Amino acid sequence: MVDVLETQIARHERTVFGAILTLAAGGLDAYSYLVHGEVFAGLQTGNLILFGVHLGQGDLVGSGRYLVSLLAFFVGTIIVRVLQRHRWLGQHDPQRRQAILLYVAVVLVLAVVFSQWGVAVLGTALLSVAAAAVLQEFRRLNGGPFTPLMMTGNLRTLAETSFDALWLHEQKAWTKLRQTATIMVTFAVGAGLVALLRRWLGAATIVVPVIALLGAWWYLRREGDAN
Repeated sequence: MVDVLETQIARHERTVFGAILTLAAGGLDAYSYLVHGEVFAGLQTGNLILFGVHLGQGDLVGSGRYLVSLLAFFVGTIIVRVLQRHRWLGQHDPQRRQAILLYVAVVLVLAVVFSQWGVAVLGTALLSVAAAAVLQEFRRLNGGPFTPLMMTGNLRTLAETSFDALWLHEQKAWTKLRQTATIMVTFAVGAGLVALLRRWLGAATIVVPVIALLGAWWYLRREGDAN
């Protein structure tokens, strides 16, 4: 059941929408890691660490694939920033959010197509471009900051709210605890689904984050981006 206070928040900031996005994000990072040589699509901290490790070990070829993801994420962020500053889209947030969700879904499909055509490096880059779009556009949840691609901050929040809720019995902490736990569980579910289905679907496992993104688009489209 949606909290009463949450119903007063725009749909793109609600827990349900955030959970769908994190399911897609978890699936996307799991897919890129399993299919694209252990490169993360969105977890650029991990890519930067692995880039440094491979570079320090003298593995220039190995470090290159992480550099591709880092640069692609940079470019993907700029692309969405341009859309956010666009004369029309910048003033019509609901339409822009819906358009970006469809844009990301299309980019993911193209990533698989290029990979199957033997251009794996372009496929890796497109996965990071897609991840960057999600992170740049969707940055708030229930009135607070939100990062659908990174769970470190959410883990910290989970620990903090667990203490405040269980030890101090704060009602607001219980609400935040439920919201944060939901986000973390769906992220893991997305990753788990990709890992489970990959043995049967192979590269086509990208359908997991794509379906989640289309579900997020439908959630906004069905009733509009308002209460």
